Amino acid sequence: MNLETCIWNQTTYQVFQEELYQLQDLNYQKFHGKLIQDTSSLIGIRTPILKKIAKKISKNHPEEFLKCIKHTTYEETLIHGLLLGYMKLELKDLVIQLNNFFPYMNNWALNDITCANLKIWKKYLKEGIPYIQSYFNQTNPWIQRFGLTLLINYYINDEYIDFVLDSIKNISGNNYYVGMANAWLISVCYVHYPDKILKFLKKKELDEFTRKHAIQKIIESNRVSMEEKNIVRHI
Repeated sequence: MNLETCIWNQTTYQVFQEELYQLQDLNYQKFHGKLIQDTSSLIGIRTPILKKIAKKISKNHPEEFLKCIKHTTYEETLIHGLLLGYMKLELKDLVIQLNNFFPYMNNWALNDITCANLKIWKKYLKEGIPYIQSYFNQTNPWIQRFGLTLLINYYINDEYIDFVLDSIKNISGNNYYVGMANAWLISVCYVHYPDKILKFLKKKELDEFTRKHAIQKIIESNRVSMEEKNIVRHI
């Protein structure tokens, strides 16, 4: 079907679902299923293909597509998330669409891939801060991780680094995927601001899980010298 001219309704959406299965790669399904620890809803379509699909849909009344979407497979849900990065929405409308997407975001890959593709957020860095702060106050760990992943992708720079560090010091690592995202964020910050992050880690304001894994990720990084790794090991 031609995704750029299709008129979306329940019938055409069913055809769309059937055509997704024609793109199935069973080897990739097995590989990616192990990574996300779920094969029950996974067709097995590589992410670059899903990005191309989402981009085409974005050119043809994407809001009508979203009215039809079923979220019965991982791929449909990821297309939903990717689509938000291509729709050129104003911030208030983007936030509404994200709130509609969040209930279906149930693994790290949906979170991280959607967030990395949400380059439109660069237009709203300052205005987006209150929304990120509200994500950190949610009880849903995937929404908390989404806030952290926004910081990783768009806020590690001179203007916002202090905001980033102030925002994350009280985020609990009780949930594995939240704690690991926070550790990942700190390790990326270290690459760009090593002195600042060393001081931050020495203050021991993070919970032990997050601090331990942040140090581990810094040590494992290919962008950190052996000399720096030895310093970090003895913080």
